[in-house]
Amino acid sequence: MSEESKVPGDAAPEPVHRRRVRYSGKNPRRFEDKYKELDPLRHADTIAKVIASGKTPAGMHRPIMVDEILAILKPQPGEIAVDCTLGYGGHSREILALLQPGGRLLGLDADPLELPKTEARLRTAGYGTEAFTAHRSNYAGLSKILSGAGISGVDCILADLGVSSMQLDQPDRGFSTKHQGPLDMRMNPLSGQSAADFLARLSPDEFRILLRDNADEPAAELLGQALAGRRFDTTGSLAAAVRLALPQKAEAAELTLRRVFQALRIAVNNEFSSLEMLLRSLPAALKSGGRVAILTFHSGEDRRVKKAFEAGQRDGHYSTISSEIIAASFKEKHDNPRSSCAKLRWAVKA
Repeated sequence: MSEESKVPGDAAPEPVHRRRVRYSGKNPRRFEDKYKELDPLRHADTIAKVIASGKTPAGMHRPIMVDEILAILKPQPGEIAVDCTLGYGGHSREILALLQPGGRLLGLDADPLELPKTEARLRTAGYGTEAFTAHRSNYAGLSKILSGAGISGVDCILADLGVSSMQLDQPDRGFSTKHQGPLDMRMNPLSGQSAADFLARLSPDEFRILLRDNADEPAAELLGQALAGRRFDTTGSLAAAVRLALPQKAEAAELTLRRVFQALRIAVNNEFSSLEMLLRSLPAALKSGGRVAILTFHSGEDRRVKKAFEAGQRDGHYSTISSEIIAASFKEKHDNPRSSCAKLRWAVKA
């Protein structure tokens, strides 16, 4: 077309501007971009390196004291077992292998986000519905789950209390100060009230008692006055307030911070009342000669387990109980630091 034949205003269309993809760089901000191990199929070598360094890969959980638990539970082919805290499925996978052929395991977990992932993981490992069933329930619902399945008694029961690494490492769950996230802490984020709502409704005296009973916190009085009744929407804002309230060295303040988060998590999820309900239901849930193993991670849990087993033995429900706690080996504590505070106790049904 000649210059004379062009219609005025017929300019060539402007090219559409497209924003270039931003390179995340060596220090990406989003949790999902930080850790290659969140995509295990593509980065198996990264997972191996993280484990070799004594750390837990993000989004995963390493089962604690597996050999010790298997030695206590002694799963046999054809038996029925229950994992009351299914989590990532590490313990269950080892137990399932020993229950075959003909055995069955019921896995309980209150977390609606992690349970489907773990069920899919165990299905991929070759365990169909005749060998493994998953149930969305916390351990307080053990009796109801067994009744619904038509089971009058089982051979093995495991409860690994506390929080799994998948929950601790996910910022949007609000269990840890490792990453900024909403102050939530619910095992089941679809029900109940968040830690932010819970703390905002507490009086100073109520929070003082909670810190003392749930975490043996020495600064409970001071923190009760400083934090109760205030609203903290993020893990970071609560952590900053705890540090500001404490006239301590940084290392001591971090220990207190962990105890504050522990105390809130226990209260938000009614963990102690759920544990006591589980402990009451154990004798009826076990067959004669059935074995139970419970992993605890702080003194409040361990005291309850110890007293329940001792009372059960006095009442004739248990023929044998552990005389003292079993701790992780030196090597396991080195390889997996999250096992350092674990305490294992067991009992055998009379």
